[in-house]
Amino acid sequence: MTKLTSVLIRIGLVVIALGMIFPMFWMILVSLKDNPEQFSTFTQLLQAPTTFQNYGDAWQSDNFLRYFVNSTIVAVVVTAGNVVFCLWGGYALARGTRRFTSIALITVVGVLMIPQQVIMIPLYRLVAELGWINSFAALIVPWLVTPFGLFLVRQYMLSVPREMEDAARIDGAGEWTVLWRIVFPVCRPVLTVLAIYTFLSNWNSFLFPFLFTNDEAHRTLPVGLAFYLGKQSIDWGHLMAGAGISALPILLLFVLFQRRIIEGLTAGALKE
Repeated sequence: MTKLTSVLIRIGLVVIALGMIFPMFWMILVSLKDNPEQFSTFTQLLQAPTTFQNYGDAWQSDNFLRYFVNSTIVAVVVTAGNVVFCLWGGYALARGTRRFTSIALITVVGVLMIPQQVIMIPLYRLVAELGWINSFAALIVPWLVTPFGLFLVRQYMLSVPREMEDAARIDGAGEWTVLWRIVFPVCRPVLTVLAIYTFLSNWNSFLFPFLFTNDEAHRTLPVGLAFYLGKQSIDWGHLMAGAGISALPILLLFVLFQRRIIEGLTAGALKE
């Protein structure tokens, strides 16, 4: 029964994996065909000649490069801000006084439970009153620190022994030295996970960039692709090519940091 259960679990995992991979496979397949909408069956689509022309056309058309650069700027700056500010905030929540940390933690968890759609209108009014519409400030400043990041770093730091910090203080280290020389190296696994999660979330973000930008100079890639769909009259080949280019940084990020992601997710469980 144990061997049969193991086989069934593996089969189920393979089926789930194929279901997750198929949309990516379909996107790449369609992007490599010239006028894919003309094919009525999957077999015809597979047998059609392969071309990379759609990728070249998508890259050179409709300010695609500008959208790509905008997404990169926003995702990188927001990721860096979350690493720094969530490290500071998580350290304060984990090492602060009990009364302060209890109130702050309740506030963080409460904000974490609020859906983004609820704050959509108040945040838009605030951004409009600050004059940040059609600016990178609207896409960056509200997301420089997130309740998820604060909670994640705080929970990880609770498993870090205080003795290392106390030893550094006895040797004459100040709080900033303790934070950057002792706490930061220990928290690198969880900060790596936070950085990757934040980068992916902001790279794929559509709702708020769509609300806060009205000009092409500040649009991010997901918003640009949405407008690209209409301008190309649903040209699926070019649209899938653009989506493939936008997915490439995410795939590279996962391939390069796959080991770091696993280490960050399991590090807390391995500590005694």
